[in-house]
Amino acid sequence: MILIGQYDSPFVRRVGIALTLYGVPYEHRPWSTFGEADKIRPYNPLLRVPTLVLDDGETIVDSHMIIDHIDSLVPAERRMFPVEEPARRRALRVAALAAGLSDKAVSLFYETRLHDKVSDLWVERCRSQISAVLSVLETDRAARPGDYWFGETIGHPDIIVATMLRHLSEAHPGLVQSADFPTLMAHWQRLEAMPVFQKIQQPFIAPA
Repeated sequence: MILIGQYDSPFVRRVGIALTLYGVPYEHRPWSTFGEADKIRPYNPLLRVPTLVLDDGETIVDSHMIIDHIDSLVPAERRMFPVEEPARRRALRVAALAAGLSDKAVSLFYETRLHDKVSDLWVERCRSQISAVLSVLETDRAARPGDYWFGETIGHPDIIVATMLRHLSEAHPGLVQSADFPTLMAHWQRLEAMPVFQKIQQPFIAPA
């Protein structure tokens, strides 16, 4: 398999970390959606990452779909989303909120850095949505003791929250005050210290 995209994307990074934790071999092609769009286009006409190219040449073009596929490659007891309800639904909700926050962080970056005329209304909307989601995640995580969100081992919600917080802190320095979300920040720092997070990472590179 081939994973396309740079690890400063929280979505690419979550996939790379999951593949590594599962022990699924893959080739990484750190192509930029801006500087290397022509390389990505044959695999994904949306020019979005992550894109996963399977061994038979088929491509999967959304991180949620990619995670669903790679989960299917391992036994149910190893999957990093709970199998039983309601734990599965609750874990999916946390992952969806974190991924949605990252979408807002990307949108906010584009609005403030790539547009000649910045919409103050859109900027404030994105900022308020980011803050609201962080508050919900902080409350949820604080109510769950242990090193990981759901159970005794790392799961997809842990990974996407950590990759989201890394991206948010680097793309928007100063936007979030760590003291406002102490449980989330402690969770993030604990995961960032893990060898797999140290291996699958790169500093944020602003698109030119």
